[in-house]
Amino acid sequence: MSSGLAGWVDLFIKVLEKLPLTLLMLGLSLFFSIILGVFVAIIRIQKQPVLYQIATFYLSFTRCTPLLVQLFLVYFGLPQLLLIFHIDINSWDRLVFLVIAFSFHTAAYLSEVFRSAYLAVGRDQLEAAYSVGMSYPQALIRIILPQAFVVSLPNLGNNIIELLKDTSLAFTIGIIDIMGQVRIILGNNHGMGMFQIYVVISLVYWGTCILIESVIGYLEKIFKKGRVSLSRQ
Repeated sequence: MSSGLAGWVDLFIKVLEKLPLTLLMLGLSLFFSIILGVFVAIIRIQKQPVLYQIATFYLSFTRCTPLLVQLFLVYFGLPQLLLIFHIDINSWDRLVFLVIAFSFHTAAYLSEVFRSAYLAVGRDQLEAAYSVGMSYPQALIRIILPQAFVVSLPNLGNNIIELLKDTSLAFTIGIIDIMGQVRIILGNNHGMGMFQIYVVISLVYWGTCILIESVIGYLEKIFKKGRVSLSRQ
């Protein structure tokens, strides 16, 4: 492996070839984790007896077990569990299992982000919505969630970055993302050039995180312009 400029450029090109797959995993997992996270947050806010206990158990298990263990449980355990009910999912793409595991894992953390953001908006906003004849779902969609989204943006950005870094575990179930590509390169070169390869992969992750931070910062500025501070309400 060449240590010159051409060698570095070649490494960057090989690693970046798999960046779209990494971003796809990030996007799909984030989409489903936001939906599930909002749902779990609402359950915990409403404190409906049975659903609240289920949500609490889910949060405790998810937050107290490693993501790698959860990924293996979904990838190896879910097909065996469903076979009991004569449902065969062994032919599913590995990406599906990864998105399921990552979505459930990230949703546990996002639910707490959304719950704290919801509580920060204040109950007076909900009462004001009721006073003009809105139902709870209408008040939630039109009044509460838009404001809670703005409040949650900084923590949401942190969780997106964590999710991006978590995608590096994809290669453990045979998905060749940017980390999987690094393992292939190392294998083909018998471990030579390890320093160069890990410098490149760290720069790719770093650059992607900076881009995410920039997007979140831009969204904060946009939404902040037309929004009255909660402290003045």
